[in-house]
Amino acid sequence: MKLINFTLIKLTLFLVIGITIGYLFSIPNITSFLITSVLLIALSICFFIAKKQFSKNIWFGIISYLLLISIGILSVNCHNQKRFTYHYSNNLTPNKDSLNTITFKIRTLLKPNNYYNKYIVNVLKIDNKRASGKLLLNIKKDSLFNTLDTDDIFTAKTTLKSIYPPLNPGQFNYKKYLREKYIYDQITTTNTSLLKLNAKHTTLFGIANNIRKYINKKLKPYNFKPDEIAIINALLLGQRQDVSEDIYNNYTNAGAIHILAISGLHIGILLMLLNIIFKPIEQFKNGRLIKTILIVIILWSFALIAGLSASVTRAVTMFSIVSIGMNLKRPTNIFNTLALSMLVLLLIKPLFLLDVGFQLSYMAVFAIVIIDPLLYKLWQPKNKILNFYWHTLTVTTSAQLGLLPLSLYYFHQIPSLFFISNLVIIPLLGLLLGLGIIVIALASINSLPQFLASTFGWLIGLMNTFIEWVAHQNTFLIKNISFNLLYILSAYILLAGIINFWTNKSIKSLKFALLGIIFLQSTIIYTNYNKPKNQLIIFHKNRFSLIGNISKNKIYLANDFDSITQSKSRTATNFIVKNHIKNHKKDSLKHLYLLNKKKLLIIDSLSSYNVKSFTPDYILLRQSPKVNLNRLIDSIKPKHIIADGSNYKSYLTRWEAVCKKRKIPFHPTGKKGAFIIDY
Repeated sequence: MKLINFTLIKLTLFLVIGITIGYLFSIPNITSFLITSVLLIALSICFFIAKKQFSKNIWFGIISYLLLISIGILSVNCHNQKRFTYHYSNNLTPNKDSLNTITFKIRTLLKPNNYYNKYIVNVLKIDNKRASGKLLLNIKKDSLFNTLDTDDIFTAKTTLKSIYPPLNPGQFNYKKYLREKYIYDQITTTNTSLLKLNAKHTTLFGIANNIRKYINKKLKPYNFKPDEIAIINALLLGQRQDVSEDIYNNYTNAGAIHILAISGLHIGILLMLLNIIFKPIEQFKNGRLIKTILIVIILWSFALIAGLSASVTRAVTMFSIVSIGMNLKRPTNIFNTLALSMLVLLLIKPLFLLDVGFQLSYMAVFAIVIIDPLLYKLWQPKNKILNFYWHTLTVTTSAQLGLLPLSLYYFHQIPSLFFISNLVIIPLLGLLLGLGIIVIALASINSLPQFLASTFGWLIGLMNTFIEWVAHQNTFLIKNISFNLLYILSAYILLAGIINFWTNKSIKSLKFALLGIIFLQSTIIYTNYNKPKNQLIIFHKNRFSLIGNISKNKIYLANDFDSITQSKSRTATNFIVKNHIKNHKKDSLKHLYLLNKKKLLIIDSLSSYNVKSFTPDYILLRQSPKVNLNRLIDSIKPKHIIADGSNYKSYLTRWEAVCKKRKIPFHPTGKKGAFIIDY
């Protein structure tokens, strides 16, 4: 089946190209609007000419595709809140570090860290002037105060700070992640510094939050364990904030993390259950129409309660279209359904395209639709139970094959036992969702029998125990796999070539498959050639020192970590994986590094150094040495001074002032990130 022959897929593809261009390049609003208007007029003229002449016009297709590209660019511009007149960034004083009186509304509760409760907030006013935009709010944890509620409005006098970029290469870029959600700055404060305002306008998000709070309140008397309540909130209410780190890691390592995020799997099961429940309505006049309306309403109500997250929104959009086509006897090709749902979502939220869940979700569905029929045909057992589990295995394997390149790029690991966890969990998930809806409904009206609540809690505990067992089979978990964007492209070309040859065994198909192999080999050669050759990296690590010295595709790592930090730190591992370095070896911290013609001198807390015979190009200060920096500069005359994360902040401030006065470059890794020396 040639996917490119489907018109909706072509249109969606060109919209994706337009969104990508709009994201990568800054194109003025007026320019993109004028181009879109001109193309729209040209398309209308072509349409009327073709209609009048009763003939196809190649220009109609070309202009249609150009129009979709232009709409993609315009859509990105229209959603870029920084281009709005009232965006807070356009209404700040030149001195961004000055105090501002900010009025904001709580939008979303995020997963807290060890020190702060975190929220996404909508800005309402800056210094009593109307403003818009979103901010990250960090509030220091305080056991005397409850978490803030959605739609609550507060005023605080505080300073806007930029989101911190990653300080080490290979580290997750939280700044970029938030920027793609139109969040550019953050504020940090305490509960006592917030002034709550009485004015409150309830939004759909607030209503959904109140419903979730009500459900959790009603479930509390039934003595569910904390992990069980966390799973209930994740599975049925779309809230993963309370899922413990251990549980989350277990599901990730078992290849079942998709269970904890409401997505196409959950909505598909829910749609199947609703079709069964509402089937009797079909007997009445206009029954199919009524049934379809009820199903779509319930699906979107479920999405609202789950917080309208990206994964829920795209799944409900897709299955709403499937439900309409299925129940109104207007079946549509599944590829067109997927393309239409993607087209609608990207027009509404263009940067969904960059969302990892969005990419994984659609790739999984495409893979299932394309690969599953091929695998299922290999064996079709007559026994219903065998057939069910065989089909579950083929569906799971198809999804994993489609997701593998993206999973390797984002997560750098392969949970080899994914098929075992999914064979057990997917059938159980249908039972948990159905039973969970009944449990919540009965608990909400105070009619839930304790034995039913206990049974539900036991099933969740059983699932968690099984996932934990699978996750701890470390032999079958392959971690730290290097994978880049070129690998993704070459892997999907190869996969497409293999599938094409499987379905259509011809010389042309074989050439395409062989081309995929050649492209993958070329990618491997190119990647190996562009690895860092001779490089020294001074990483940033709070309270410690970490240095990596790369030579001949091997990195020598030296640090002063304690045993706990040594076991938990991924700073060096992230760098190794990103740069496709095969070998690493532990080394000791030296006082002097000779890097071809460059020299690095390290001065630690002992403050001893002897440089009579040479002049170092770089000086690294670590462990807060008590040195007179002015005297050091006079005697050594270094070209660059670096201070890592093991130093006191007061020392860093003093050293920075001295270097600024002496006009010598100063690089504190806590502010500027890791320092890299190529030699």
